[in-house]
Amino acid sequence: MSNISERDKKVVWHPFTHLKNASLPLHLTRGEGVYLFDDAGNKYIDAFSSWWVNLHGHANNHIATKIYEQAKTLEQVAFSNFTHEPAVTLAERLLTHLPANQAKVFYSDNGSTSVEVAIKMAIQYNHNQGKKKNKIIALENAYHGDTFGSMSVAERNVFNQAFDSFLFEVIHIPVPVQGKEHATLTALKKALEKDDICAFIFEPLVQGAGGMVMYEPGILNQLLQECKKNECITIADEVMTGFGRTGKFLACSYLTEQPDIICLSKGITGGFMPLGATTCTQQIFDGFISDDKTKTFYHGHSYTANPLACAAANASLDLLEKPETEKQIAMISSFFEKMKNQFEGNKALIDCRKRGTILALELKINESTTYLNPASERITNFYLKKGIIVRPLGNILYFIPPYCINETELKHLENTTKELLELWPEV
Repeated sequence: MSNISERDKKVVWHPFTHLKNASLPLHLTRGEGVYLFDDAGNKYIDAFSSWWVNLHGHANNHIATKIYEQAKTLEQVAFSNFTHEPAVTLAERLLTHLPANQAKVFYSDNGSTSVEVAIKMAIQYNHNQGKKKNKIIALENAYHGDTFGSMSVAERNVFNQAFDSFLFEVIHIPVPVQGKEHATLTALKKALEKDDICAFIFEPLVQGAGGMVMYEPGILNQLLQECKKNECITIADEVMTGFGRTGKFLACSYLTEQPDIICLSKGITGGFMPLGATTCTQQIFDGFISDDKTKTFYHGHSYTANPLACAAANASLDLLEKPETEKQIAMISSFFEKMKNQFEGNKALIDCRKRGTILALELKINESTTYLNPASERITNFYLKKGIIVRPLGNILYFIPPYCINETELKHLENTTKELLELWPEV
């Protein structure tokens, strides 16, 4: 075992890791395209894009070069009363891809903070106008991050149960999966009857950490329409679904109705640098313009709009806007559609679902179907032996690969999955 792995065990605390009897972490030494390499020279397909952040492959030369060039010019500056070209250019470019109602970009550090910013924007927008509207509606089974606000609007589960008494009260409504659309719409309408409703937050079309749970654009349009009628601010958490993951630039690109606030992170820099962005309408922004300084949005981060991160994001957009990337996204989506059709009804599966470049397989198990299910370790080890890195959500196996993956590599995912299903649950 690598000396680095042994040294790591002595001094490092890893995220989302059960500490007792945890195995030594795999020592990765480099990445290239869709592959990660360990210290023994073994290579692995990164089938989950290193927690959904890597869009174009590891060590992409174009993004690395742009970061290097920026580092020689300006690496960091406070963004309160200063600005710089990479941040302005990125905001301009992002807005061309977002719904027409989006007007301003507020930068932060990651997905959790982009959601935190959105929640605070919505609450203070109402506060600034003297409206006592501070209650938020959210979907059941949701995950929005690990800061206190983002935990509050998420499902009360293993991720946040230790902090439950510290989280603010939220109205949860059912996820509008097939067959439950009416129940969701009814629950939303009932919630909106209250006069203290501030906002409705949702992961559009795909709930990520909740198990890649998927629903359709039609019902989401109806939910947004109801919110608009009742002057309820709508917040789309596109942290996972943004930047082409669902087959379009945003999951909201499938909608006719549009949210007031959008949260972005993960793929924004192509997996190179931490960065978050929260965008909003002109109306939301104008709610903070006042002679009264107490109505200022007093929120920020030391590394807000870091020039290196913005340079990485602009470089990632360069690649994302290329026709070749669009073709790759379409190819992956088509391949996963074929896999879905092939595996649907398999005796080892409860369900098989797909949206764009995301494919999820829910495996049958005897234990509870939660994030803590030990099936995830068995699945992970099975794929690792085949040269593939996955990170199942309990018994839910999913693939969300970098866009540079080719058909041969996708075929390897397909064949390995066939083998898993044939052997399941004896793996």
